[in-house]
Amino acid sequence: MIRRAALTFAAAVAASAAMLVGPARAQDAALLDGTLKAIADRGTIRIGHRTGSVPFSFLNKGGQPVGFSMELCRGIATDVARMLNRDLVEADAPAWQTGVRIALVPVSADERFPKILSGDIDLECGSTTANAERQKSVAFSPVFFLAGTKLMAPIMAGGGTISSYRDLAGRTIVVGAGTTNATAIRRLAGTVSPPITVSEVASTDAAYDALAAAKADAFASDDILLSGLAATRPDGAKFRVVGDYLSFEPYAITMRKDDPAFAALVRASFERMAGEGQLSRAYNRWFTQKLPTGETLDLPISAQLSEMYRALGQPD
Repeated sequence: MIRRAALTFAAAVAASAAMLVGPARAQDAALLDGTLKAIADRGTIRIGHRTGSVPFSFLNKGGQPVGFSMELCRGIATDVARMLNRDLVEADAPAWQTGVRIALVPVSADERFPKILSGDIDLECGSTTANAERQKSVAFSPVFFLAGTKLMAPIMAGGGTISSYRDLAGRTIVVGAGTTNATAIRRLAGTVSPPITVSEVASTDAAYDALAAAKADAFASDDILLSGLAATRPDGAKFRVVGDYLSFEPYAITMRKDDPAFAALVRASFERMAGEGQLSRAYNRWFTQKLPTGETLDLPISAQLSEMYRALGQPD
């Protein structure tokens, strides 16, 4: 299986660099195009990352971005460097080290797509939903996680409960700006009477802070992100994740569209990581083992996601 994934990657590299005579010429940027040419010209691959999307892309105690999505993006960066016949160089490596250097760029939910389109980042590595509307402007990797919109609400004294968005008629739900969660909640807000007030703030961290400060009655986000916040915030035990799924969110890495060579390389990289068992190992590391912050989410892989990984080449 590992050999098959390696051959798949080699075939994709050959397809995305068909104009090259041999591997030694892959670093000749004049013969490349699109994202690969930009990376070769500047000598860096720009990875956009979130700072509070536990466990996908967040800052550890040392302030470095880590997480499941970051691990996948480093795998892609490794294959980019391999195709260009260069070494992969970490962002904090000494200046004398040459190769394809990783440049880490923090992005918020509402600026991730503009930064992809402007070329400020080459990959956005966070907790981003791939859907048809977004595919009009950007492209996505294979799906690597399945989530859904739910609510976080306070655990109330005296038996009062919030168990559904229907319990929030005339009240306020806070959401992160630029998220699919905001779209889902705005669609539902007018279906109850009086309608729900939807408050958009800059980030999921800011939304949690608004809920914790009693500036909102509930917080809508992806269930896994809500669980991550509850696990890592000191006051997380005061809240619970409630209700039915209000939307379904397939996560993928974001990149520029209309760049078939780069898209082929990214897909081949996922197939290589699946064939080598790297996808399942990375999943276990971030969802079933202790996080760098000390908590454990204890979320075994679902049957649906496991089947998606098998379709990419994950061994049984």
